[in-house]
Amino acid sequence: MPNADTKKKPKLGTRKSLNGSTRRTALRSGSSNGSLRSNGSLGSNGSLGSNGALAGSNSKNGSRNGRAGRKAGGKSKSTEPVWANENDEKLLSMRICDLQLTLENTKVKQNVEKLYSELQQKGIRFRPHCWLSDEWFSPDGIPGIAIPFYLAHPRLRRLERKQMLAVEGGLQQTCMQILRHEAGHALDTAYKLHRRKEYRRVFGNYHSPYPEYYNPKPQSKRFVQHLEPWYAQSHPAEDFAETFAVWLTPRSSWRNRYEGWPALKKVQYVDDLMSDLRSIKNRSRAKVEPVHRLKRTLREHYAMRHAIYAIDCATTFDRDLKRLFVTKNGRKTGKTAATFLTRNRSQLCRVVSNWTGEYHYNVNQVLREMIGRCRAMKLYVGGDETEVHQNTLVMLSVHTMNYLHKGHHRVAL
Repeated sequence: MPNADTKKKPKLGTRKSLNGSTRRTALRSGSSNGSLRSNGSLGSNGSLGSNGALAGSNSKNGSRNGRAGRKAGGKSKSTEPVWANENDEKLLSMRICDLQLTLENTKVKQNVEKLYSELQQKGIRFRPHCWLSDEWFSPDGIPGIAIPFYLAHPRLRRLERKQMLAVEGGLQQTCMQILRHEAGHALDTAYKLHRRKEYRRVFGNYHSPYPEYYNPKPQSKRFVQHLEPWYAQSHPAEDFAETFAVWLTPRSSWRNRYEGWPALKKVQYVDDLMSDLRSIKNRSRAKVEPVHRLKRTLREHYAMRHAIYAIDCATTFDRDLKRLFVTKNGRKTGKTAATFLTRNRSQLCRVVSNWTGEYHYNVNQVLREMIGRCRAMKLYVGGDETEVHQNTLVMLSVHTMNYLHKGHHRVAL
């Protein structure tokens, strides 16, 4: 599979934002031209508008982001904003700051509270402050977490899925995974843990530059596996954040999960380190690029994201996917290829893993990417499903071996 560079949605590395601040972006779950992600692959229905800057929002006024959750002891009220009923074209023309979004009374705020509860149960006093912005990230020097604005309202989540073919953090499980990861960055900043000699010995140099790409080793047992694809391998700072997230996750059974792995020593170090936390050294409550300062339209926002992640770029999967599926479906009840692969994902991964000897996790990475490309190309199941299923097993086996063992799975930061 030559030239199958993997791209991910804004999550890896540090990058300069428009106001000059540096952010550690959280690894995302998607892929454009074959990117491996946590919620599925990226894709797009075309380029939109001109390039614009990403942004987020924090409104001074109360919650106007759709269903205002249930108040304690009161009735459930629904105060839908006017834009919630607009079509995509009108919505894309709106500036992000004009959406008047807030975290209050949202599902993602409930997840933030759950994160705080998990920290409390672990005996950690620190609580990272959170705000809405253009994507997931924790800024360098600020012990807080930026959350993508689209999670503040169901209408925006639908638009995000249509534009990017995935909603990173849209499910509670994935949202909590990302929050725990970002909490690791924020806690590192708050206590300046990366300055410790033992931290550098275990994880490496926090200040080493982020590479343009990293080449993960799927078989490596030196790193924990939390966010995909093998995100802990990208940089020492991400290695710590991923290890912390594994340690924080309730009922993760990390001692059993990583028994015999060199990575176990990293989790044990974090376990010891958390019991040694003393005074918080950085109490900044600053917010980088909050949504109420984001002046660009949603159209400009998505044009920028499409450009960054090269959405709609062909991958080496495409030729075989077009042979396996069809571009037009004559039957109204026919399945999309993405739906077919998603419904059969567990069984496909299990069989290919058994016959190739690859980890189920690794096979799933390749399959996620294929699902994203099927969505982007709008492919359908055109023949007998039994035959399609058999051919899919063969194709997935071949591409899994090629993709993971011929060095074509480098991931863009």
